[in-house]
This record gives sequence, C-alpha cells and structure tokens, in this order.
Amino acid sequence: MRDARGFTLLEVLIAFVIAALALGVMFQVAASSLRASQTAARYEEAVVRARSHLAMATAGGSLMPGDWEGDDGGGYRWHLHVATAGLDESRPADEGTAVPLALYAVTVSISWSEGDHKREVRLDTDQLGAPVGGR
Repeated sequence: MRDARGFTLLEVLIAFVIAALALGVMFQVAASSLRASQTAARYEEAVVRARSHLAMATAGGSLMPGDWEGDDGGGYRWHLHVATAGLDESRPADEGTAVPLALYAVTVSISWSEGDHKREVRLDTDQLGAPVGGR
C-alpha cells in the first residue's frame, strides 16, 4: 500500500487553499481596476462640464467680476470666479475710437464626492473683454 500513487487529502486541501488565495487576489485587482475606471470616467465628465461652463462664461466677451455657483446635477457642483486682472490703458486713443479692454481671470471648478473623498477639477483662463462700467 505504501507504493500507491495519487494525492493525499492534505495535498488536495493545500491546493484548494492556494487556488482560493489566488482567486481572492484576482478579484481584489479586478475590483480596484473597476473603481479606478469609474473615477477616471467621473473626472472626464467633470472636465467636460467645466469646459461647458467656461465656454458659457466667456461667450460674447462681456464678463462681470464675481462668484457664482450651483448644482450641476449628477452629484456635481460648479463654481465660477471672474476677477479683473488688469486694464489696457497703454493703447493710444485714436480720435476717440479706441476700445478699452480689460483682462479677466476666469476660474471654473467642478467638485463631487466619491465615497469619503472630495474630488475637484479646475480650469483657469484669461479673457479679454470690455471693462466694467464701459470706461
């Protein structure tokens, strides 16, 4: 009986434990990859929303300094900040036809919560426009 070939019960149990550990690690890696993919998709959506708010804020060239914010739906919140960065007073007036310009710093932030983490995307730009008060 000593020369019988095959696996003992202990060897089979050890093989099952090793297989279970390997499967557990593979499931953890897959779950982590899925979470990272979902986070990347949320960032991509936030960038699209921020670009949209930035385009709406700078369209038409009439900017007003101030802060605005609101709910963008889908768990996203937006914040728009417009500040005067400077006035162009170096241009010579050409018989009263020169149009004064102001430089505005525009910032759009989109924020959302993912579990216990707060995430944010921020886009900054400078935009020329008419000065407030139409100097």
